[in-house]
Amino acid sequence: MILDHQLMAERIESLKAGILAGLSLMIAFFLTTLVNHLVLAKYFERLGSLAIDSLDLQWLVRTGIVCFSGLLFGVTYRYIIRSDKNPQLKAGGVLAFGFVRGLTQVDVGLSYSRDILPFVVLGVESILWFVLAAFFLDTAMQFGWIKPFQSK
Repeated sequence: MILDHQLMAERIESLKAGILAGLSLMIAFFLTTLVNHLVLAKYFERLGSLAIDSLDLQWLVRTGIVCFSGLLFGVTYRYIIRSDKNPQLKAGGVLAFGFVRGLTQVDVGLSYSRDILPFVVLGVESILWFVLAAFFLDTAMQFGWIKPFQSK
């Protein structure tokens, strides 16, 4: 019975981490999309494809993907770092998620466009999103809002 309570407590902490990371990525997505639309697409001709045409179903699906990616990252990051103080482990978890998302965008850019620069910008943004989410998760753990996973 005690094990069931411990297991449920761990699941709740993981859910909290996932929700926080999902919200972090969503905020970062909105901010970078805004910067892309108002600055990069406007003042750099080669980055014109980063402009927002309209807030349509495609944009909502992208937002959903970002939130789900953040949820997965938050849950995984909590288990990756555990209660260790290993900076390489933290950076590795962040870079693993950031590079997978970012390099996928670059790969799509190579397949569908002659100009890869906008996709490189999106790839770099992906890494920054996960860095931001890790910062918020680390901060929440320092304040005790989310408990790190305890190594056994």
